Parts: sequence; C-alpha cells; structure tokens
Amino acid sequence: MKKKITHILKGREKQITPEESVLQPLPHADFRFANPVIVLHHLKPKEIAPGQKLRIHPHPHRGFAPVTFQLQGEGYHKDSAGHNGIIKAGDVQWMFAGKGILHSEGPTEDLLKNGGTQELIQLWINAPKAHKWDEPFYQSATKEQQPLVLQQEGVNLRLASGSYDGQAGPMKSFTPLTSIVGDIQKGKQVQLMATAGYWTLLYIAKGSITVNQETVEQYNLVVFEKDNEEVLITAEEDTQLLYLSAEPIEEPVAAKDNFVMNTADEVNQAIEDYKQGMFGTLEF
Repeated sequence: MKKKITHILKGREKQITPEESVLQPLPHADFRFANPVIVLHHLKPKEIAPGQKLRIHPHPHRGFAPVTFQLQGEGYHKDSAGHNGIIKAGDVQWMFAGKGILHSEGPTEDLLKNGGTQELIQLWINAPKAHKWDEPFYQSATKEQQPLVLQQEGVNLRLASGSYDGQAGPMKSFTPLTSIVGDIQKGKQVQLMATAGYWTLLYIAKGSITVNQETVEQYNLVVFEKDNEEVLITAEEDTQLLYLSAEPIEEPVAAKDNFVMNTADEVNQAIEDYKQGMFGTLEF
C-alpha cells in the first residue's frame, strides 16, 4: 500500500559561516528529525569566480557522520585523523566523526582557481549509542561505483548506501540506511519501495514531482508515515532528488552545535573536550 505523506518541509535559508548559507528543511519547526537522519542541508548551485578563496575552517564533530552528495562541482575534505578526499559531481563521501574529529571542507583548489558551479547536499547521519565512541573513519564512492537502480529510459538513479533492487550501495552505515540519488526526466514515473516501520524521506533538489497524487516543488522535503511500503513518483519537470529509507534509532537525541549525542551532559562534555584540544589539530 502507498505511504501517506505526514509532512512537506520547505527548506529555509540558514547561515552556516559568514560566507556560506544553505537551505535547511531538516530540522524544521514542524518536525525535528527522523533519527538517524538529523540534518539535511542543501547548498544550492553557487557560482565560484576564478581566484576565490573559500574554505570552511577546521571544526569539530562527535557522535555522527556528515555525509555529502556532490551534485555539481568538486568537494575537498581533510580531517585530523589523517583522511583526505576529493569528490566530483555524482560522487558521495561519508566521514564518521566517532569519538571526535576536526575536519575542513569546501571547493577544491582546482575549482577555486578556475571557477565553476558548486552544489551539494549534506546529511547528518546519527550513530547508535554503542558506536558513538568508535574510531573515526572516512569512505567515499565515485558516481560509477554506485549501482544504478530502477532502470528505465529517462531515469538515472544511483544507490549510495543500503540495499535495493538486488544491489548493494558502497557506503556502509551502522544502522540500515538506503540512500538513492539521481535524476528523473519529465513525465517519467518511478515506484519506490520502502521497509514498513522505517523512516522514509524524499528531498527535491531540482524540478517538481507528483508523489502519491500530491505535487511537491523543489527545495521541499517529504516525510512519509512509517506504515506501508510504496512511494509512487511522477516527474512534472526534469527532477533531481534524494530518497532515504532508514531503520529508526530509538534512543534519546541531544544535538547542539556540531555534536549529536544522547544527553545534554554528553554534548557539554564534547564542547569542553574540544576546548581542551582533545580533537587534535588540523592544518588546512
């Protein structure tokens, strides 16, 4: 049976650095989060002039994974655990912060030197309490390493994590999480299947769709009921979207600043640990 829509959440402008703003449909005043999906940020297409110097300074995280889907341009990553990475359009990266890490991110040196368009979606994926203090790790996958699913003419959807259509996505998570990203041409119809009892989300990065007979425009996040399994999508325009279906983490969440823990005391401890230099150092 079709999943009912419980919320359609419009992305609102949020300033994340003095130079950078994103659209944030999650968390939202009407719906806080779908644990393990805590945050969704969309950096809309941004033109970068040649010679710009644009980097997000090293900052700390603990207890979750920032996950980036690069839609256009090139993204750079460096962290205090010694990981480096560059992702290009269609690629995805997954940095698990674990017990604590500093990282820096932003457009690559080549993109800053030559100019171009930068666009991405970043998720904060929570970790269960049992893994919050694990060692940090970094993983990434190119566009070509993500298997195609729901294949038909005019549909280009890639599986980044989890399992779908007998395929397995390359990104690994502690909690089962199916993430599918890509494009659907105008007029094409796709039926997505979700696991009953899971959180199921659909973000429209570009275009518009009819989903279960309701029109949803770009920059909106659809939250579905946990019951039932079917999500029927028809593209009203050429559309780019991100689909998520995740097993709920039924634990308390305390999210503040750059930390996602289970209690306010744990967040305060993370802030203090960062001030005391326990997250290491990072030259960027």
